[in-house]
Amino acid sequence: MAPNGVNGVHAEDDEDVDYSDIEAKYQVQFEEGFDNILVVDGVPVIDQSKLERLLAKIAKEFSRKGAPIKPDDISVPWDDATGKSKGYVFIEFKNANDAAFAMNAMHGHPFDARHTFLVNRFTDIERYANLDETYVEPEPEEYKPKEHLRAWLGDPYGRDQYATYRDDEVEIHWQGKPSQCEVAFSRNNWTDLYVSWSPLGTYLATLHRQGIQLWGGTSWGKQHRFAHPMVKLIDFSPNEQYMVTWSHDPIMVPEGAQQGPQYFSPEDEGNNVAVWDVKTGDLLRTFPTVYSEGEDVKKQLQWPTLKWSADDKYVARVTPGQQISVYELPSMGLEGKKSIKIEGVVDFEWCPQGEKDREDAEAEAQGKTTKKPRENMLAYWTPEVANQPARVTLMNFPSRTSPRQKNLFSVSECKLHWQNQGDFLCVKVDRHTKTKKSMYCNLEIFCVREKDFPVEVVELKDPVTDFSWEPKGDRFAIISSSDPNLSNPAPGSAIKTDVSFYQLVRGKGDFKLLRTLPGRTSNTVRWSPRGRHVVLATIGSSTKSELEFWDLDFTSEDIGRREGPSKEEWGSGIQHLGTADHYAVTDAEWDPSGRYLATSASAWRHTLENGYAIWDFRGQELEKHILDRFKQFLWRPRPRTLLTKEQQRHIRRTLKEYSRAFEEEDAAEESNVSAELIAQRKRLVDEWNAWRDRVKEEIAEERTRRGKKVEGESEEHGEESKEEIEVWMDEVIEQIEEEVVE
Repeated sequence: MAPNGVNGVHAEDDEDVDYSDIEAKYQVQFEEGFDNILVVDGVPVIDQSKLERLLAKIAKEFSRKGAPIKPDDISVPWDDATGKSKGYVFIEFKNANDAAFAMNAMHGHPFDARHTFLVNRFTDIERYANLDETYVEPEPEEYKPKEHLRAWLGDPYGRDQYATYRDDEVEIHWQGKPSQCEVAFSRNNWTDLYVSWSPLGTYLATLHRQGIQLWGGTSWGKQHRFAHPMVKLIDFSPNEQYMVTWSHDPIMVPEGAQQGPQYFSPEDEGNNVAVWDVKTGDLLRTFPTVYSEGEDVKKQLQWPTLKWSADDKYVARVTPGQQISVYELPSMGLEGKKSIKIEGVVDFEWCPQGEKDREDAEAEAQGKTTKKPRENMLAYWTPEVANQPARVTLMNFPSRTSPRQKNLFSVSECKLHWQNQGDFLCVKVDRHTKTKKSMYCNLEIFCVREKDFPVEVVELKDPVTDFSWEPKGDRFAIISSSDPNLSNPAPGSAIKTDVSFYQLVRGKGDFKLLRTLPGRTSNTVRWSPRGRHVVLATIGSSTKSELEFWDLDFTSEDIGRREGPSKEEWGSGIQHLGTADHYAVTDAEWDPSGRYLATSASAWRHTLENGYAIWDFRGQELEKHILDRFKQFLWRPRPRTLLTKEQQRHIRRTLKEYSRAFEEEDAAEESNVSAELIAQRKRLVDEWNAWRDRVKEEIAEERTRRGKKVEGESEEHGEESKEEIEVWMDEVIEQIEEEVVE
């Protein structure tokens, strides 16, 4: 008889058999089947009579946070002994991504005054049920220092950088003296559309089909990513804390799309504009596009569609003809919980923050002063409606007070131009005559820093095509024209223009004409970031492409900024430095230091001699590159200086000492260049002589082998004649060109 069992194996109780290896092998992976289920604790304990109200309230709270659910998706466990709920529920979502978004949004969310949601994944409950709680000291991670995003400012030569985009290649260049110009970084297929610097130069933004990518540091690594498919436009806040993106294609959230604070949710569908937090990458809010109706009844996109206050505290948008909506950051909630209803409003602009405002705000933040800094301010205008005149209004925020208004008559159009320190606001008013057959222009200039905001009026006979304030100054330049073809110019043609410079008369408060340059074709004014120097350019014309370089303080002893009244004749300091030409130029931009001007001809505008050129402030061409399929040139902006005003004044006073050191460096570099050139020429001569000697020896050996007399051999002394080569080096000391008039 066989023993009790099978094949000689004794039967044992199942509880004594170790199935751990089999259970591990065939264990059900809950993460794959139940990762769309959340366990929500902190729910009020109720009886059956309150169940329907509880489920409706929970569904409403989740839906408000962008995680829509229905009461049928919620399961409530019950305690049979008491007949009440257990204080937690199970919620089933469509997929794991929706569940992950809901957990991030609702964990820690207050349900009422006594209950707060605590959200966990259902799979985590099973996973951590038998967690070993024995403390194991973690191994310390190796410290990896992050790259400094403003490391380029520490360049020992004080050079600036610029970016170029040609064909599919983006390059970052160093700009300085000829020996210091070099390519710092380059990459192919870095962007799908174009590149853009952030306002302080910290990031380089590239645009792709999937969204925006920010790059920075010495190795140009990825810093942040913003998922906005088919994005076309980008705009940073002044202090780089926030960013706005726009796409012509409305936002769509496909089924199963990734959810979270950095991604669009179903409530964003149909919108085109998105606001982001740059540091965290979080999406703050989205908006639909607001178009302005032009005279041709075609919808026109106003960009930037959202405009930032200078301190990044507010962002505002206008609904043409109805209201201005101001939002607080980072909450993106309406300031004062309501928009500003303004019938007929057309446009507005925030006042820039001047250096004094910035210093006052920083001092108050550090508790060093009791003086309250000036509020943010915006200016807006409304057109004439029925018997109501056109009006320009200044408004403070957050108080919403209006310290100044100005009524205007016979107005066709207004343009608002703030001086970059917020000292002046110029309203360029295009007016029409009573017959409305001709146009003329007035400049209404608000003196914002003075009591009661006085307004100075500059009356002009001709329409003004361009207006530009001098940075940190009290001068401005205008381009006006009486050309009959102004309203309907031929494509690529140049319109005859006049360029005029005005300056504030200290003590009197009015603006006086300094000088007018008649008979020009210039259509663009570009001031140096440091003021004083200005370039007049003819851009966008296929027949004219002149660049005129002017110095408005040429006779002033102070090479910086003239302070106080001048004894010189009014306008005598304006001096023409030079004239240049860049055929088919489409863009002109000063570098941050004001030492160089870059002009470019972009393939986005035409295909004629694309490329770029760099000039010094006098109009001397330093380099020029003709590049096929050249698209973009951008100087890298600089952040504000960290030096105090006293430190800056000390540097100006001791500028000669700094200049002496720089001159010594230049002389040493020039000497090194000369020494290298001489050494190279000597090396070439030595190589030539060595080759001649080697060839002569070979010829002598060959003639000796043939039994012939060696050339140059002396019959009496048997000595070989020597040949010497002299190298003449010409050096141009000075070159003068004289024009002979016959």
